[in-house]
Amino acid sequence: MSTQVLGVFAHVDTIVDAILRLKAGGYRDLTVYTPVPVHEILDTLEVERPLSRVRLFTLVGALSGTTLGFFLTIYSALRFGQVTGGKPIVSIPPYVVIAFELTILLGGLATLLGMLVLARIPRLTPSVAYDPRFTRDKFGVAVACALGQVQSVRDILAATGAEEVRS
Repeated sequence: MSTQVLGVFAHVDTIVDAILRLKAGGYRDLTVYTPVPVHEILDTLEVERPLSRVRLFTLVGALSGTTLGFFLTIYSALRFGQVTGGKPIVSIPPYVVIAFELTILLGGLATLLGMLVLARIPRLTPSVAYDPRFTRDKFGVAVACALGQVQSVRDILAATGAEEVRS
Protein backbone atom coordinates (compact mmCIF):
# COMPACT_ATOMS: atom_id res chain seq x y z
CA MET A 1 0.00 0.00 0.00
CA SER A 2 1.33 3.44 -0.82
CA THR A 3 0.49 6.98 0.13
CA GLN A 4 1.54 10.49 -0.83
CA VAL A 5 3.44 12.97 1.30
CA LEU A 6 3.21 16.62 0.27
CA GLY A 7 5.72 19.33 1.11
CA VAL A 8 4.92 23.01 0.54
CA PHE A 9 7.86 25.33 -0.17
CA ALA A 10 8.17 29.10 -0.56
CA HIS A 11 11.45 29.27 -2.48
CA VAL A 12 12.95 27.55 -5.50
CA ASP A 13 16.28 26.74 -3.84
CA THR A 14 14.60 24.89 -0.97
CA ILE A 15 12.47 22.73 -3.26
CA VAL A 16 15.50 21.96 -5.45
CA ASP A 17 17.40 20.87 -2.33
CA ALA A 18 14.44 18.72 -1.27
CA ILE A 19 14.24 17.05 -4.68
CA LEU A 20 17.97 16.30 -4.62
CA ARG A 21 17.75 14.78 -1.13
CA LEU A 22 14.68 12.75 -2.02
CA LYS A 23 16.38 11.38 -5.13
CA ALA A 24 19.49 10.57 -3.07
CA GLY A 25 17.21 8.71 -0.63
CA GLY A 26 15.89 6.55 -3.47
CA TYR A 27 12.51 8.19 -3.98
CA ARG A 28 11.76 8.43 -7.69
CA ASP A 29 7.98 8.91 -7.88
CA LEU A 30 7.88 12.70 -7.43
CA THR A 31 5.24 15.16 -8.62
CA VAL A 32 6.25 18.82 -8.53
CA TYR A 33 3.77 21.71 -8.52
CA THR A 34 4.97 25.20 -9.47
CA PRO A 35 3.20 28.49 -10.22
CA VAL A 36 5.68 29.22 -13.05
CA PRO A 37 8.07 27.05 -15.09
CA VAL A 38 11.43 26.84 -13.33
CA HIS A 39 14.44 25.48 -15.21
CA GLU A 40 16.31 24.57 -12.04
CA ILE A 41 13.54 22.18 -11.03
CA LEU A 42 13.38 20.61 -14.49
CA ASP A 43 17.14 20.15 -14.50
CA THR A 44 17.02 18.58 -11.05
CA LEU A 45 14.26 16.17 -12.01
CA GLU A 46 16.15 15.18 -15.18
CA VAL A 47 12.91 14.22 -16.84
CA GLU A 48 13.40 12.65 -20.24
CA ARG A 49 10.46 13.79 -22.29
CA PRO A 50 8.98 11.08 -24.47
CA LEU A 51 7.66 11.84 -27.92
CA SER A 52 4.10 13.05 -27.76
CA ARG A 53 1.33 10.69 -28.84
CA VAL A 54 -0.68 13.69 -30.09
CA ARG A 55 1.18 13.43 -33.37
CA LEU A 56 -0.53 10.09 -34.05
CA PHE A 57 -3.92 11.78 -33.71
CA THR A 58 -2.72 14.43 -36.16
CA LEU A 59 -1.49 11.82 -38.64
CA VAL A 60 -4.73 9.83 -38.55
CA GLY A 61 -6.82 12.99 -38.86
CA ALA A 62 -4.75 14.32 -41.76
CA LEU A 63 -4.82 11.02 -43.68
CA SER A 64 -8.56 10.77 -43.07
CA GLY A 65 -8.98 14.31 -44.44
CA THR A 66 -6.98 13.51 -47.57
CA THR A 67 -8.95 10.33 -48.18
CA LEU A 68 -12.26 12.02 -47.52
CA GLY A 69 -11.36 14.96 -49.79
CA PHE A 70 -10.53 12.75 -52.75
CA PHE A 71 -13.48 10.43 -52.09
CA LEU A 72 -16.02 13.27 -51.96
CA THR A 73 -14.78 14.97 -55.12
CA ILE A 74 -14.40 11.79 -57.16
CA TYR A 75 -17.76 10.44 -55.97
CA SER A 76 -19.59 13.65 -56.81
CA ALA A 77 -17.91 13.85 -60.24
CA LEU A 78 -18.89 10.27 -61.05
CA ARG A 79 -22.38 10.70 -59.64
CA PHE A 80 -23.23 13.80 -61.65
CA GLY A 81 -20.85 13.18 -64.61
CA GLN A 82 -20.75 16.66 -66.06
CA VAL A 83 -18.13 16.92 -68.80
CA THR A 84 -16.54 20.36 -68.86
CA GLY A 85 -14.33 21.49 -71.72
CA GLY A 86 -13.69 17.97 -73.00
CA LYS A 87 -11.75 17.04 -69.83
CA PRO A 88 -12.13 13.61 -68.24
CA ILE A 89 -14.83 13.34 -65.59
CA VAL A 90 -12.31 12.35 -62.89
CA SER A 91 -9.43 14.78 -63.18
CA ILE A 92 -7.16 14.70 -60.11
CA PRO A 93 -5.48 18.17 -60.19
CA PRO A 94 -8.58 20.20 -59.27
CA TYR A 95 -9.39 17.76 -56.47
CA VAL A 96 -6.02 18.26 -54.76
CA VAL A 97 -7.13 21.65 -53.40
CA ILE A 98 -10.19 20.18 -51.65
CA ALA A 99 -8.18 17.21 -50.36
CA PHE A 100 -5.51 19.57 -49.02
CA GLU A 101 -8.07 21.73 -47.22
CA LEU A 102 -9.72 18.71 -45.60
CA THR A 103 -6.27 17.39 -44.65
CA ILE A 104 -5.53 20.60 -42.75
CA LEU A 105 -9.02 20.80 -41.21
CA LEU A 106 -9.25 17.23 -39.96
CA GLY A 107 -5.57 17.18 -38.92
CA GLY A 108 -6.11 20.28 -36.78
CA LEU A 109 -9.33 18.99 -35.23
CA ALA A 110 -7.72 15.62 -34.48
CA THR A 111 -4.77 17.40 -32.84
CA LEU A 112 -7.14 19.31 -30.58
CA LEU A 113 -9.02 16.12 -29.74
CA GLY A 114 -5.75 14.30 -29.03
CA MET A 115 -4.55 17.04 -26.67
CA LEU A 116 -7.83 16.96 -24.75
CA VAL A 117 -7.95 13.17 -24.54
CA LEU A 118 -4.32 12.66 -23.55
CA ALA A 119 -4.35 15.51 -21.01
CA ARG A 120 -7.58 14.08 -19.55
CA ILE A 121 -9.36 17.38 -19.85
CA PRO A 122 -11.72 18.08 -18.21
CA ARG A 123 -10.34 16.52 -15.05
CA LEU A 124 -13.35 16.03 -12.84
CA THR A 125 -11.42 14.79 -9.80
CA PRO A 126 -8.36 16.86 -8.88
CA SER A 127 -5.17 15.31 -7.54
CA VAL A 128 -5.21 14.50 -3.85
CA ALA A 129 -1.97 16.42 -3.31
CA TYR A 130 -3.01 19.55 -5.19
CA ASP A 131 -3.22 22.81 -3.24
CA PRO A 132 -4.56 26.09 -4.75
CA ARG A 133 -1.52 27.94 -3.39
CA PHE A 134 0.58 26.25 -6.07
CA THR A 135 -1.01 28.49 -8.70
CA ARG A 136 -0.08 31.68 -6.85
CA ASP A 137 3.16 31.76 -4.90
CA LYS A 138 4.10 28.35 -3.43
CA PHE A 139 5.95 25.32 -4.72
CA GLY A 140 5.06 21.75 -3.83
CA VAL A 141 6.50 18.30 -4.11
CA ALA A 142 4.37 15.18 -3.67
CA VAL A 143 6.21 11.95 -2.98
CA ALA A 144 4.54 8.58 -3.51
CA CYS A 145 5.98 6.12 -0.98
CA ALA A 146 5.13 3.03 1.03
CA LEU A 147 3.45 3.46 4.40
CA GLY A 148 6.66 2.49 6.20
CA GLN A 149 8.62 5.29 4.48
CA VAL A 150 6.25 8.16 5.35
CA GLN A 151 8.22 9.33 8.39
CA SER A 152 11.50 9.26 6.45
CA VAL A 153 10.00 11.41 3.66
CA ARG A 154 8.44 13.79 6.20
CA ASP A 155 11.85 14.19 7.88
CA ILE A 156 13.59 14.94 4.56
CA LEU A 157 10.97 17.51 3.57
CA ALA A 158 11.06 19.21 6.98
CA ALA A 159 14.87 19.27 7.04
CA THR A 160 15.03 20.98 3.65
CA GLY A 161 12.80 23.86 4.67
CA ALA A 162 9.25 22.86 3.89
CA GLU A 163 6.72 25.27 5.34
CA GLU A 164 4.16 22.53 5.63
CA VAL A 165 4.34 18.75 5.37
CA ARG A 166 1.21 16.62 5.20
CA SER A 167 0.29 13.11 4.17
